[in-house]
Amino acid sequence: MAFLPPYGNALGSSILTSGLGGFPPPPLSAPPGWAHVRPRFNALMSNMTVTALQEADAWTKARGVTASLNRAFWGQNSDTSHAIVMGSWGKRSHVRPPRDIDLLFLLPAEIYHRYQDRGGNRQSQLLQDLRSELRTTYPNTDMRGDGQVIVIPFASISVEVAPGFECTDGSIIVVDTNNGGRYRTSTALAESSSLDVIDAQFGGNARALIRMAKVWQNERLVDIKSFQIERLVCEFLPSCPWRNHDVFYFDWLVRDFFKYICGRANGSISMPGTGELIPLGGSWFYKARVAEQRAAAACAAEQSNDNAGAGGHWQSIFGIKIPLIA
Repeated sequence: MAFLPPYGNALGSSILTSGLGGFPPPPLSAPPGWAHVRPRFNALMSNMTVTALQEADAWTKARGVTASLNRAFWGQNSDTSHAIVMGSWGKRSHVRPPRDIDLLFLLPAEIYHRYQDRGGNRQSQLLQDLRSELRTTYPNTDMRGDGQVIVIPFASISVEVAPGFECTDGSIIVVDTNNGGRYRTSTALAESSSLDVIDAQFGGNARALIRMAKVWQNERLVDIKSFQIERLVCEFLPSCPWRNHDVFYFDWLVRDFFKYICGRANGSISMPGTGELIPLGGSWFYKARVAEQRAAAACAAEQSNDNAGAGGHWQSIFGIKIPLIA
């Protein structure tokens, strides 16, 4: 397994000619609405995209960590083998600024059996031994174990490594040190596959909407997990009337998504691959409701071509990544 290194709605200008008394004649028709939606959301798409330098830096860090683990556990120098990119980078739904890149590193089966012969929290022991091996390569980096992963906090971006094993049936199990330790079936590949299908079915709008929701999550410090946002988008789009429309409909797409997730607070999502139900919680509900109300106001302002009014409402959701004046 290896690494996987996305208009303008021009308005015709009219020439005012003087009529009787020096006043211009009345317009033939009202100007069309929504003149600023395309440029505004195109700018948001551009501003939330990771730069080429950030992209290269993240992959360089991830490959370095992979090479270190391959030397320690497989006796080879490959910087891609036995590693699966998970999370937003694996699903190609990451936004700027990037926070971390998640790796699932597959260990030899003999390591699994070696730790199974031990007592106590075997998963915690494995995680700590993995950290010790990484310290030989990164002695000055203050890495830590965090439940299921080793966090390597480089100055520019963190790399989070989850150790796992490939089972004979093709499934992958990963460590979980909580509650005395256990192994869990990974849903990483199933999540990526599910998102690929939805995104292809709806013209790339799944990843576009996920990225916009993550900008809101980052800007407004919303207490909802990124993978929960991704699963909610995959649930929402099939019934959304604007699911196959281009960026001209992104104002309505965003508005209706916030309305949808408000109705999902304190519910649960089903994880692809395992069917495990994950609670969504409700601590994020108030911020989602505020975002829904402000998106509705922004949509009304967009329809009447109130450029600054719409931009102000959108910035209350997305911050300065979306322009005030488009």
